[in-house]
Amino acid sequence: MTSIRSIGRRAWLLACVSAGVAAASGVQAQSTFIVVASTTSTEQSGLFKHLLPAFTKQTGIEVRVVALGTGQALDAARRGDADVVLVHDLAAEQRFVAEGFATRRFDVMYNDFVIVGPKGDPAQVGGLKDTLEALRRIERAQAPFVSRGDRSGTHAAELRHWKEAGVDLERARGPWYKETGSGMGPALNTASGMNAYLLTDRGTWLSFRNRGELQVLVEGDRRLFNPYGVMLVNPERHPHVKREAGQRFVDWLISAEGQRTIAGFRINGEQLFFPGAGT
Repeated sequence: MTSIRSIGRRAWLLACVSAGVAAASGVQAQSTFIVVASTTSTEQSGLFKHLLPAFTKQTGIEVRVVALGTGQALDAARRGDADVVLVHDLAAEQRFVAEGFATRRFDVMYNDFVIVGPKGDPAQVGGLKDTLEALRRIERAQAPFVSRGDRSGTHAAELRHWKEAGVDLERARGPWYKETGSGMGPALNTASGMNAYLLTDRGTWLSFRNRGELQVLVEGDRRLFNPYGVMLVNPERHPHVKREAGQRFVDWLISAEGQRTIAGFRINGEQLFFPGAGT
């Protein structure tokens, strides 16, 4: 059996999302395709299953998604293992452009974060619109809290909020604070099993079925705004990047048609993502 090391990074990533493709079998795919490194929230919410067929039907370009935490997705793009990145950590995205790995970032959509937790609400945060006060109460109560701990955009937002709340996690963390090192869906499953608090993007929450006793307790704080950006990986840094096909995907996402398609993604009548191009 061929080892991961012998396949090479880019081929290995493709193998992760398309069993039996060229990297795994040695058979070259005949269709035009691009690799998009994106977040687990866009994948696990079901957004890509809604978006990609419309793009492929119009252009004939297949999109193969590698779903990772935002930090890992950007690292994959830095190595040249993706043609496009679609992520949600504005500061990290701006660094990516400043480092020359992309020439421009485009706003594409947004939703928001929420804090979910058990109906019993031992930290008494339900109804708060102040994220920082909610985190302070959770820490004071030593109430179970699940963190993704995976360098994702959600994890970065969580760490930023703890810091702004004045909670030193290095000192405060204990059995009450559990890092999963996983995507949004598995982290939600863990929180459901533990009856724990968790910061999650609303899109993944709305598509999540194994809620158990969890419910939305904190929402509506401006700090919970969650923008997503899309970037073509700079072909000057990685000449094998599929410039034309990748740029077509970027252009389609921010076009009127792409924005309508994003707005049309709903679960039980509720919109998960909102058009953000040009904002």
